[in-house]
Amino acid sequence: MTEANSQGSILEVEYLTDRPVAVLTLSAPPFNIVTVPTREHFAAAFREIEARDDIRAVIIQSQGDHFSSGGDIPGFLQASPEYLSHLADNVAAPDRCSKPVIARLTGYTFGVGFEIAMACDFRIASNTTLMALPEMRLGMIPGSGGTQRVARIAGLGRAKDMIFRARRIAAEEAQAWGLLTEVVEPEALDSTVWKLVDELLAFSPLAISKAKMAINAAWETPLQTGLQLEGQMYGFLRTTEDFQTGVQAFKDKQKPTFHGK
Repeated sequence: MTEANSQGSILEVEYLTDRPVAVLTLSAPPFNIVTVPTREHFAAAFREIEARDDIRAVIIQSQGDHFSSGGDIPGFLQASPEYLSHLADNVAAPDRCSKPVIARLTGYTFGVGFEIAMACDFRIASNTTLMALPEMRLGMIPGSGGTQRVARIAGLGRAKDMIFRARRIAAEEAQAWGLLTEVVEPEALDSTVWKLVDELLAFSPLAISKAKMAINAAWETPLQTGLQLEGQMYGFLRTTEDFQTGVQAFKDKQKPTFHGK
């Protein structure tokens, strides 16, 4: 367990001993309000995770019945407009991470909590989950990626419907919009998350990292540029030991064991 290295942070970071997995936990139930120091700690934790070759997947979860009701609203009044204009940089840490990141969601997933989830690669939610960007009620807009990620994933119309009206979206509707990967009963949430983790760990970490890079580029680059990047990643992976291992295991009709080389 790493120490909370930012005063006021509610984030706990644990490196598991039985799997190459980092678990980040919002630890201020019942609502896990995300403070400004927590945002800084969040980004720092991902920088540390990125530097560790022994970590191959990340889970973001919370204590209690709610993932997060959002940010520390009074704290925003103490921050400068310049600082607030860069809030999305910290929340985008899961998106920048080369390793797969899974959000385990339950209950309120509002504001920055929702934006953190949207920056992850997978969002596994209990059917109790409610998702919202309620900033309009404060005379504000989402400021940590919400306007951009909802629009890209769910479409402009749905983004406007959700954000302009500060509307709460139930888990089933969020899944239909593409905002959630999977929705399960609360008692199946943990087993579903760990099943996904173990599935991802069975693949080459190099292949996953390059796939993430190529897929994320589709948001920001023209098709031809994206195809060139995909081709470069494909060519690079052709030279790796993991690819040789995968081909040999295919020939031998065996399950491959990848080592990230």
